[in-house]
Amino acid sequence: MALAEPLSIVIAALGGEGGGVLTDWIVAAAEARDFPIQSTSIPGVAQRTGATTYFIELLPVPRAELGGRKPVFALYPSPGHVDVAIASELIEAGRLLETAFVTRDRTLLIASTHRIYSIAEKSAMGDGRFDTARVLKAASELARRAVLCDLAATARQQGSVLNAVVLGVLAGSGALPFAPEEFERAIRAKAVAVESNLRGFAAGLAIGRGELPAAAPPTAPAQAASIDERVRARFPAVLHEIIGHGVARLTDYQGAAYAARYLDRLAPIITAEGAGALPVSRETARYLALWMSYEDVIRVADLKTRRARLARVRREVGATEAQPLQIADFLKPGLEEVASVLPPASGRALMRWAGRKNRLARWHVGLHLRTDTVWGFARLRLLASLKPWRPRSFRFAEEQHAIDDWLGLIRQALARDPALALEIAETARLLKGYSDTARRGRRNYGLIIERLVRPALAGGPALDAADAVRAARNAALADPEGTQLDSLIARPLSRAPLPQAAQ
Repeated sequence: MALAEPLSIVIAALGGEGGGVLTDWIVAAAEARDFPIQSTSIPGVAQRTGATTYFIELLPVPRAELGGRKPVFALYPSPGHVDVAIASELIEAGRLLETAFVTRDRTLLIASTHRIYSIAEKSAMGDGRFDTARVLKAASELARRAVLCDLAATARQQGSVLNAVVLGVLAGSGALPFAPEEFERAIRAKAVAVESNLRGFAAGLAIGRGELPAAAPPTAPAQAASIDERVRARFPAVLHEIIGHGVARLTDYQGAAYAARYLDRLAPIITAEGAGALPVSRETARYLALWMSYEDVIRVADLKTRRARLARVRREVGATEAQPLQIADFLKPGLEEVASVLPPASGRALMRWAGRKNRLARWHVGLHLRTDTVWGFARLRLLASLKPWRPRSFRFAEEQHAIDDWLGLIRQALARDPALALEIAETARLLKGYSDTARRGRRNYGLIIERLVRPALAGGPALDAADAVRAARNAALADPEGTQLDSLIARPLSRAPLPQAAQ
């Protein structure tokens, strides 16, 4: 009797996302049917540096029908011989595509489209994110069938976890010879968070069957709703999405009035650019929102003590609600952080004093705060409670002045050279972080503005200015120490184009 070919399943899951539990559920369903099955795992690097790969091979024939014969399973997936590929995050799906585990004649690809950024993406000086559009395009072209949607969002909506939703999608796809009830029994047999796992499984089952449930939009506060109405009524439709993100970010950062100030600042740029695709307005909207929500000790303390952050940490380490969790935050504030929250006159005086004899670099206090304790949490909350004071602080005054100067330069350039205006807008991407990172970014930004932008707007060779600013910005992003930028910035503007830094 000819035996059926084994079914091969590859699962790429990040740390804390339950890839092992998902594997156990599939194995339990197969064993309940007395199907021969084998599962192996190849550990990845901890958390987001890499994923753990699980490989399952099963023969959909009960052992009683094999006449004493035992199938020999592989220990590692073979390219071109995978029936189901599962990725818990979009770039992990890209890894599966790159290694040829997904093929058009055979493979069902199930992947969540949400992103958890890798260490390389986060540590890049500029925008180091991978091109997700390329992964989505490749998935639709290379897989026999691809189920791609934000399964993590579905899990949150159901109060469940990602692996339960993925199991539901797998059951609904019909790729394995199991009825949904068999997977439900496997979840119950595991006896861990049964009800929430079943909710996630049911939602995934609907997705796998093609019944995509619409996510309920969050209810916005009244003030935020009025700002949203202003965006729709007064700003071009091509900018609604990017401006909407900016408004949401700044409302969370400092309130609705601050978000309204963002719109007031953006409106003159849009008017000056006119109509069309509005590339300058788009990039200005992006970096204006980021700049206006600059990171300071108040923001850091606020984010570190949010309930969502604590829940995320618990989820990442795989701790249940009943298990105690210790969280230690390491901080190293210096004189600049102290000056940032003082009144402008006091902060300015402290910065002048700190600028002598390299005190800014030498005077730091190392803090080790246990935010799972009352005392540690209370100290961070005390810092976070300074949010209403922020508009009266030294750092706030300095940043607002610099923002207004930047917007003025963009408006000047729009009247003369839109290409230069776009490069000026994008130069704000150099400003990020706080402490040493923020200092380096301000230094590089200031060099480009003073040595290239202002001379060009004062009557320099505008035809070369946009190329020069772009090259200088790329050099600053490629080299955090500023050596490449210093070399480029020393060259006078000329007709010869400046060399482009590698991207």
